[in-house]
Amino acid sequence: MNIIVVGLSHKTAPVEVREKLSIPTPQMEAAIAHLCSYPHIEEATILSTCNRLEVYVVVSETDQGVREVTQFLGEYGKLPTYQLRPYLFILLHQDAVMHLMRVAAGLDSLVLGEGQILSQVKHTHKVGQQYNGIKRILNHLFKQAITAGKRVRTETSIGTGAVSISSAAVELAQIKAENLATCRIALLGAGKMARLVVQHLLSKGATEICVVNRSIESARELAQQFKDVELKLHTLPDMMQVIATCDLVFTATAATEPLLDRVKLEAILEPHRLLQLFDIAVPRNVHADVNELPNVRAFNVDDLKAVVAQNQESRRKMAMEAEGILDQEVEAFEVWWRSLETVSTISDLRDKVEAIREQELEKALSRLGSEFGEKHQEIVEALTRGIVNKILHEPMVQLRAQQDIEARRHAMQTLRTLFNLEPASNEQFS
Repeated sequence: MNIIVVGLSHKTAPVEVREKLSIPTPQMEAAIAHLCSYPHIEEATILSTCNRLEVYVVVSETDQGVREVTQFLGEYGKLPTYQLRPYLFILLHQDAVMHLMRVAAGLDSLVLGEGQILSQVKHTHKVGQQYNGIKRILNHLFKQAITAGKRVRTETSIGTGAVSISSAAVELAQIKAENLATCRIALLGAGKMARLVVQHLLSKGATEICVVNRSIESARELAQQFKDVELKLHTLPDMMQVIATCDLVFTATAATEPLLDRVKLEAILEPHRLLQLFDIAVPRNVHADVNELPNVRAFNVDDLKAVVAQNQESRRKMAMEAEGILDQEVEAFEVWWRSLETVSTISDLRDKVEAIREQELEKALSRLGSEFGEKHQEIVEALTRGIVNKILHEPMVQLRAQQDIEARRHAMQTLRTLFNLEPASNEQFS
């Protein structure tokens, strides 16, 4: 058995590729079921965010498992494998384990130390369990990674003042517009990222903010969180009318197709009026063709890298502290993983010794005759069980604790030979 992660991220693929492979929560059940239907995939779950799409699997055969995940991604994204492969990264076992730890801790994010990713890892764990993709191994791995993410945030200061994608977008807008207080601003969406956009806009002095959302109830819930300012609320039918009056537009919806394109904007914009669009959604809410309009400037998540870089250096030293914590959590997972290899041998040995104990106890009780009381039988039963447990305890502890792979496998083979146990069928963990 082996743990594998196959995926792409802001480091390996541009947004136009990432959006093709974005898997929204409503499609997760079918996607996980599809992965688990492959012959070599035993467990599977998917981490899908605006900056990454990562498939975590436990496989019975490594090369075949990699091929099956790659095939799945190509089919889902409607991309030929040869086009997709240059954008993919593939990590095996310990590298895959460390990668998930770093992701949960915010060390692999576009914004170093950002906090939102830990809740996304928790969501991936929950969804994988809900749709029966996560079983024993991935369950333990994700629990360990979530623990690692929490420890990094509580034991280091890497998250202090850490910017998010939303705040980086607002920072970029401030650079481009110079004074947000004089800008009329529209925000498409009312989810978590939209809330962060409002929060950062207000902190930068913005006062005129319209929220456009499919559901007016969600827009009202967002406005309730900012009672000191009056947000103007609209539904999608008013979208183009609202945008026509604005200088800046932020888009952060879960729409799977672009909400804005050249044709829509051309119809409502005055020829000499500048409109700047900041699209932090993946898939993108703004079609690339809007850049063909001379009075429109559009920015997406990949355009935030320069802004983010200015905030990174102060956190790099803190990240080194965090790496030490992650090393501890990876080692804890490795100890658990190594113990799995011994499970079959320990179980078979216990079964054999228990069968001998029951057989010999039955012989002894039959010799003692029917006058031997039930209470005495219970005492003898407990005595024999206790002797067996004490004899087996120390060898089992030593076997589990053995870190050298070859030495451990040699010890298991010796036990199987000495006690004439059947050959193990599923003990080889790579």
